Amino acid sequence: MSETTESPALDLIIRGAKIVDGTGAPAFVGDVGVRGDKITSIGTLPTGAALAIDGTGLVLCPGFVDPHTHYDAQLFWDPLATPSSLHGVTTLIGGNCGFTLAPLAAGDSEYTARMMANVEGMPLEALQEALPWDWNTFGDFLDRLDGRIAVNAGFLVGHCAIRRAVMGVDATRSEATPSQIEEMTAMLGESLSVGGLGFSTSRAFTHSDGAGDPVASRWASEGEVLALSREVSAHEGTTLEFIFDGCLNGFEEAEIALAADMSLAANRPANWNVLSVSSADEKNVRAQIAACESAATRGARIVALTMPVIVDLCMSFKNHCALHKLPGWSDVLSGNVDDQIARLRDPAIRERMKAGARSPEAGVLRGIAHWGSYKVGDGPNPDLADLRDRSIAEIAAQRGQDEFDTLVEIVVADDLSTILWPISRADDDKSWELRREIWESPHVLLGGSDAGAHLDRMCGAPYPTLFLADVLRGRRLVSLERAIEMMTSEPADLFGLVGRGRIAEGAQADLVLFDPETIAATGARTARDLPDGSLRLVSDPFGIRKVIVNGQLTVDEGRATGARAGTLLRSGRDTRTVSLSPR
Repeated sequence: MSETTESPALDLIIRGAKIVDGTGAPAFVGDVGVRGDKITSIGTLPTGAALAIDGTGLVLCPGFVDPHTHYDAQLFWDPLATPSSLHGVTTLIGGNCGFTLAPLAAGDSEYTARMMANVEGMPLEALQEALPWDWNTFGDFLDRLDGRIAVNAGFLVGHCAIRRAVMGVDATRSEATPSQIEEMTAMLGESLSVGGLGFSTSRAFTHSDGAGDPVASRWASEGEVLALSREVSAHEGTTLEFIFDGCLNGFEEAEIALAADMSLAANRPANWNVLSVSSADEKNVRAQIAACESAATRGARIVALTMPVIVDLCMSFKNHCALHKLPGWSDVLSGNVDDQIARLRDPAIRERMKAGARSPEAGVLRGIAHWGSYKVGDGPNPDLADLRDRSIAEIAAQRGQDEFDTLVEIVVADDLSTILWPISRADDDKSWELRREIWESPHVLLGGSDAGAHLDRMCGAPYPTLFLADVLRGRRLVSLERAIEMMTSEPADLFGLVGRGRIAEGAQADLVLFDPETIAATGARTARDLPDGSLRLVSDPFGIRKVIVNGQLTVDEGRATGARAGTLLRSGRDTRTVSLSPR
């Protein structure tokens, strides 16, 4: 691959690439010409360009669209939204699950930072040190990012922020009065009118604020949720997103009804994250799809997000994670480390912890209680070095011990700092066939990386490169054209993104050029590159040659160019209203 300078009728031309246009149509070899931020020509182009890139042997496709991220904070210190952009993501949606940094009442930055640290796993010190916290309205927040980012980013308006801004401390104490609901509705309307992409909310039992109380949106009545959803209908190019208990544990009839009511009130699609797929839980998977189908019979549209790859998750007794949400565990894993260790050494407490992890109250979290499947990761105790990368099942068998006791002994010897890697139990052929089947449902969309959140526990950002590697050189469950369609035009269409998700004349020049022979990603690794020096999990891409955002080369052979050509997406200007009819 080479780059040359030609007669500059165009700003950029990519010659001789295998073009996969994002529509699902068969690939073809050709040239793509760009002027400014738009694709102007496709085919065999005699015209020259200021920059010409030889795409021979490479695939050119639209930039990937990630529909569920939490980059709201990270973009302030990392305009490139790494590692997502390094893996070809050119457009991302933030403000999900009811959690946004605005609107923000005076004096509420500390509360908001602690809430985000707890529910989304963002290091508190980074939030406190790296964010200016100098906004009040949602429009103020958007303005702080506009013109300063290297990716296209749009943000939903979070229920928790609106409720806190209107109700103050009462937001996590009581239902709202009619006048407070009216004020919240007006605030949401103002936020949408300046560019918010829609409304997001949480009613999930897993979401608690920095003080351990249910987050503000969990205190809302159904009437409040529907009033806010109804406001969305008055604003062009908007949408809904939610997370309920049923997203994790299986929907109850009342939840299905509320989700449908929200969609109908807003006259907009609503999406939720994330549909986990395992052959061991096939009945629940099908029930989740059936819930979306049930909403459709009423004229609503509910879309489940699901990942096309298995995302490695790590756990730790020391840092807040899913383990802390198991029934009876939070009290054990609270206070100073010495007190926690003393409790963990008590056999009676261990038995209660095991029972809580297996109880019906644990819901979907029972899936993380297969202790033998955990692999021992990094930790500070050098005496445990010989246990790294070994499974708890193997170590317990060698010691002749119970698996949970073995795990606890290792963690205690490491002052609770051991990184634990659960080995997925959903990597069997039947699970993958189930995934292939549901991907074709009109009620399912690929995405849900949670990128920008849970930084020390997971790294979902590389799903485009991992999926393409699997499509090209692995299981080959779908064609290359179909895989790219599912990660480009389909998410773009759900959010009504204008001119994105396709290679077409007049479309925005968001492009990825990659090598089909090497496209892949490394496993998750730790990096200490956050503003406060704390660690996060990242993944490096293979085979991504160029990433172009709005016509400007943003990533070149894995390195950021420094270009900040990203658009701060605003509803009505950069989005159009989407029908409730499924694709």
